[in-house]
Amino acid sequence: MTITKSLKNIFRSKTRSLLTMAGIAVGVFAVVLISTVGAAGTAEVSSTLMTMGVDTLLVQTAENSVSATLTENDVTEVSKISGVNDVMPLMASVTEAKMIDRRLDSYVWGVDKSADKLISLEAEHGRLINNADTAARAKVCVIDEAFALESYGRSNIVGKKLKMFLGGKFHEFEIVGVAKSGLSSLQNMLANIMPNFMYIPITTMQSLCGRTTYDKIAVKLSDPNSDSAIVRRVTDRLDELHGCKDGYECNNLLAQKGQLDDIMNIVTTALSLVAGISLVVSGISVMTTMMMSVGERTREIGIKKAIGAKSRDICAEFLSESVIMTLIGSAAGIAFGLLTSFIGCAIAGTAFLVNVKSLLVSAGAAAVIGAVFGAYPAVKAAKMKPAEALRM
Repeated sequence: MTITKSLKNIFRSKTRSLLTMAGIAVGVFAVVLISTVGAAGTAEVSSTLMTMGVDTLLVQTAENSVSATLTENDVTEVSKISGVNDVMPLMASVTEAKMIDRRLDSYVWGVDKSADKLISLEAEHGRLINNADTAARAKVCVIDEAFALESYGRSNIVGKKLKMFLGGKFHEFEIVGVAKSGLSSLQNMLANIMPNFMYIPITTMQSLCGRTTYDKIAVKLSDPNSDSAIVRRVTDRLDELHGCKDGYECNNLLAQKGQLDDIMNIVTTALSLVAGISLVVSGISVMTTMMMSVGERTREIGIKKAIGAKSRDICAEFLSESVIMTLIGSAAGIAFGLLTSFIGCAIAGTAFLVNVKSLLVSAGAAAVIGAVFGAYPAVKAAKMKPAEALRM
């Protein structure tokens, strides 16, 4: 009954009320849009990094170490350490590839059959590097989907040839697989910054580069939360094997991903607060609307008081109208914000995520603004004396 009555009073002047609610809606829309896009962006980056193997530890020799190396025996010994789920040697190099007379900057990884476990590599077409490739030092490669699309305009180019610059000259490789692009939509946005990825057998890369050692060892943990203890065990074991001290360092990429997530959340929150300023500004229009409503309904207020309405009843009536008006505006803003975010995520090809906390905060903030800016007009209406109000 109270809500129905408040709605009737609000829409006595439809244009004025709609414009006031539109102001609230715009402010909430901005907050919801920023928070939702921020949540989707954070999730996309997080998913991308996890796909690239950020949930692993990367062990490498320390910069100031002379005697430290990484060999096949080190890989075997590290795999025996308690808490280690899987281990894979890695080699990496920025290089150039030639395909159908096009030169493309590339980042080539030397991997073995465990690549799909440690960096979530998944074949879109063809297959991945296997044991036979590694044993034969085969000149085969797996390229990411973005690389294929950039070269041929289609993803399935299994069986095609490319030339890769390694060890001082170009070598011809056969493409045996096309992997789902590890960077997805993020790679599209950073296409001019990040090179394309290629994967070849690590033994082939060693042979062509004239090396018997590895650049890094990727370590997959059974429990990512126990990384600090295992890091110490891994580096201590490698120091023991090579008779050195502090010869190895371990990069905890998962912790770095957490720091990146924190930074993105802070940026999203800051932008949402800036957008929220428009909510405060729209509160002024709420006060103006309610003041005009009080002026127009002076005689009505006088009559109500004359027949027994108390000051708190008049105050509650106008205050409820103010809060309901802002809630309607915030509901419209939330709806349009979610719709716009959904369409944007669909166009960008990213997952649509709803920041429920942000929605609740936006709706709560709108209600508070309605109460705060509607308080003065409500109190003014409540303080009117019946005799004076009836003379107006």
